[in-house]
Amino acid sequence: MSEPATAVESIPRTADLLTATTANGRARAAALSANLIAERTPVSLVSYKSTGHLLVIGEIKDSIPLIKRLPTEVRCTLLVYSNAHKFHASKSPSKNTKTGSKGPLHVGEIDGVSVVTGILTALHGSLGQFTVLVSGDEGDVNLAELVLRTHKAFDLVLDLTSPAHIGSEIPPFGYYAPGNDAAALERALREIPDMVGEFEKPKYFHYNPDICAHGASGIKGCQRCLEACPTLAITSIGDKISVDPYLCQGGGSCASACPTGAITYVYPSPGDLLDGVRTVLKYYRNESGRQPVVLFYDAGIGRQSFERMAAQLPEYIIPFEVEEVGSLGMDTWLTTLAYGASAVRVLMTAAITPAVRQELENQAKYAGSILSGMGYASERLQLIQANDDFAPPVALIDPPQAEIKPANFAALNEKRTMIRMAVDHLYDQAPKRKPYTALPDGAPFGQIMVDRKGCTLCLSCVSVCPSSALTDGGELPQLNFTEWNCVQCGLCETACPEQVITRAARFVYDPDIRRTSRILNEDKVFCCVSCGKPFATQRLMDRMGEKLAGHWMFQTNDAKRRIQMCDDCRVKDMFMQAGGMDHVYKKP
Repeated sequence: MSEPATAVESIPRTADLLTATTANGRARAAALSANLIAERTPVSLVSYKSTGHLLVIGEIKDSIPLIKRLPTEVRCTLLVYSNAHKFHASKSPSKNTKTGSKGPLHVGEIDGVSVVTGILTALHGSLGQFTVLVSGDEGDVNLAELVLRTHKAFDLVLDLTSPAHIGSEIPPFGYYAPGNDAAALERALREIPDMVGEFEKPKYFHYNPDICAHGASGIKGCQRCLEACPTLAITSIGDKISVDPYLCQGGGSCASACPTGAITYVYPSPGDLLDGVRTVLKYYRNESGRQPVVLFYDAGIGRQSFERMAAQLPEYIIPFEVEEVGSLGMDTWLTTLAYGASAVRVLMTAAITPAVRQELENQAKYAGSILSGMGYASERLQLIQANDDFAPPVALIDPPQAEIKPANFAALNEKRTMIRMAVDHLYDQAPKRKPYTALPDGAPFGQIMVDRKGCTLCLSCVSVCPSSALTDGGELPQLNFTEWNCVQCGLCETACPEQVITRAARFVYDPDIRRTSRILNEDKVFCCVSCGKPFATQRLMDRMGEKLAGHWMFQTNDAKRRIQMCDDCRVKDMFMQAGGMDHVYKKP
């Protein structure tokens, strides 16, 4: 498993494929040949170790001939699945989905191959650490411990069943599920012998739980990263998430989807990527290039598609290779425009999985609405599908948009800060300057509304807000809201006991509205009728009085007055009454 090629390594080859017959072409060649993005923040590595123990799941007649084709260093165990109701891993909080019941477990040998017949109840893991459980008389049995003795896990899995037992859009390293695809089966048989040894890959992500909006106080909030992950590497662990670095394969859609920046893509980091974009555009302009259009594509199939059409591209198209286009989102695209690109294109290929594609489309909708709200043409940002032939998509040969004066702010690793700075810069030059615009549902910007009549200012919403968008008024009974901090996670809406909070996605351009805290609700202070200490709001006390009006414990004047006391005075008053609590609360 070799480390993927970087954009820097592809630059000389890219420049050789492009034409340079105009001033734009010569400016592009100068910018691309400067190796401008060679400096990257180092990333940590994830290590795998495989000793070649392969589990094949399938029927005897189909599996034994395939096993015989593998070299002896691949030591095979065949699991014959004996029941018709097999589990299927899917997008759920638990990756270790289990079904099936106890049944017979047989271990034997056929033509020198260890063969197990049993009910598979769990399968999860990655290269070098696949845990496989089968049903036995005393409960689930670890199959590797049963047949391999000295190993607790299998290194590789060849799953010949359909559908596959692990149903993630991108399977784990070391897991092969060719289904009915004969070509995929042949590729697996060729690759499996090479998957013996020690391997490394980058750890593609960084997670900061302190700003995660997944949950609070046991209440479920943001689920965006779980829905966007094509490898099922992300799981919910209470109020936070966990990302398995061995399952993660760097699709990057989790980072694009994350509203707070709690998950960031680090291969390269956002700051390194955008610094490279800014510098390339700067060199292009310095060499008299005009109206640049930045084309992002990935280092896999995207590079192949780009190379087929490179010679036919207009010379104002500046190619920019990234590891995965799924790692791109609003922050990248809006900042690229702010740095002086007249338009942004993202090359989509058939290799992009449905979850990643969906998140890219979501990000494009949000960014497109923000641009349209300022009067910019929607054509400035487009996801384009690579053609099967060698011709560039139409969006790459359309006339470019008018130039945007480039910004000079530095590239940072803070997503929302980059979006704010980019939009502020674009807003200064905007064809239209309205204070805000509506965004599609699901966008990570917006406001919340509170029904003041129903709100008792209990401040449950404040206690769960992960981004300090909601705050209290200190000693004043107030609920305050700072719109820029709101990530539309829904925690406040769920936590509200009165159900009086609603959300509306929008983007505010006016910094005075966006950054200034505003009062959503406030009330008069209610003071203890005994000592005068403020301890509640008038509305809360009115609501409490209404709810307790018919209760037998609160029919006397003394009991009603005691409700209006602070905690300390209430306790003192109960024991000052003759007979103490028994006298006061004696049920008729």
